[in-house]
Amino acid sequence: MQVSIVIVNYNVSHFLHQCVLSVKAALQGMTGEIIVVDNQSTDDSQSRIQTHFPEVIWIGNHYNVGFSKANNQGVALAKGKYILILNPDTIISEDTLVKLYQFAEKNPSKGAIGVPLYDGSGTFLPESKRNIPRIWVSIQKMLGITHAYYATHLSENESGDVSILVGAFMLMEKSKYVEVGGFDEDYFMYGEDIDLSYKLLKRGYTNYYLANTQVIHYKGESTLKNTAYLRNFYGSMQIFYRKHFKINFFYDFIIGLGIQFWYFLNYFRLKSANQNTPLPKHILYVGSENDIYVQLQKYYQDSEVFVFAICSTRAISRFDDLEQIKKMISEKGIQEIVFDHQNNPYSKIIFYMIQLSSHPLTFRIHPSQTDFIIGSDARTTKGSVIQLK
Repeated sequence: MQVSIVIVNYNVSHFLHQCVLSVKAALQGMTGEIIVVDNQSTDDSQSRIQTHFPEVIWIGNHYNVGFSKANNQGVALAKGKYILILNPDTIISEDTLVKLYQFAEKNPSKGAIGVPLYDGSGTFLPESKRNIPRIWVSIQKMLGITHAYYATHLSENESGDVSILVGAFMLMEKSKYVEVGGFDEDYFMYGEDIDLSYKLLKRGYTNYYLANTQVIHYKGESTLKNTAYLRNFYGSMQIFYRKHFKINFFYDFIIGLGIQFWYFLNYFRLKSANQNTPLPKHILYVGSENDIYVQLQKYYQDSEVFVFAICSTRAISRFDDLEQIKKMISEKGIQEIVFDHQNNPYSKIIFYMIQLSSHPLTFRIHPSQTDFIIGSDARTTKGSVIQLK
């Protein structure tokens, strides 16, 4: 088997559904399996996945064992030569797996391989490629100087070696994952990706950022949702420094003080965040499913819904369609775009989102053969699910 995709889930049923849809499309022509490890979700995650995707291997934990241990559980069962650690709030392109597999096969010295990640607004996530967070680098990051923290020697569209990749998307040989001990279970959540990337480097492997495919990561589903996240994140950073960079009392004190400072700064930022936004008044539906269009009109009953019909038989490039969409945005005052996956592959949707990210827009997606529309507008807040009738 070529690849095993391991997804740790916790109460993100609809995002997980879309993620699995995208993975299944990317596995076409490859041998692979999807393993979902669930940390005692209380939503309908299990019934939804087992109903729609009975081939998915489901591991249900009786309590939340954390991200690191859950991934280790999934990898232990994986039969693929390669494993992909993947967050449930992601969408991968149809070409993602084959491109990574082909690259990995030609470059056996690589440790983990990552790709460009973009949030739900189509904005690049700079943590897709990072440097080792050494003492001085971290101090600069705390002061708002990020060029040394992120791997800025590469542009977002430029492939190359990097030190640290993000746990939302990491592909590597299973044997290498096992060789370095997998994710350190001292990390409950967050920081374990830095630790694993660093352990691979210490074993002589080089990690790599492959920029020829793109992935959406609705980061708000798995990051800055509540103060528990902040405690986990900054606690994980303290664990990392104790394990790898414990130098002396003075440095420990400075790093510990900086971590606490950023905890409280982000705590108050989180508390003041306003997630209540009114429905947009002008929506563009990019698709050709009349029943979905009718349901959108019902949901956005006080708004105007326009249509940009996609015809898969047209010999027109996505750039031509993009220019037409931009024209409609300008002429109709579009505030939100709903992409129908039934008529648009995820690679095209991701392309549109990235290309339109500079416009004041929000994006939603109707995954193929589902009764919901999904999206997220910021990397620090939860996304939304519109249940269709």
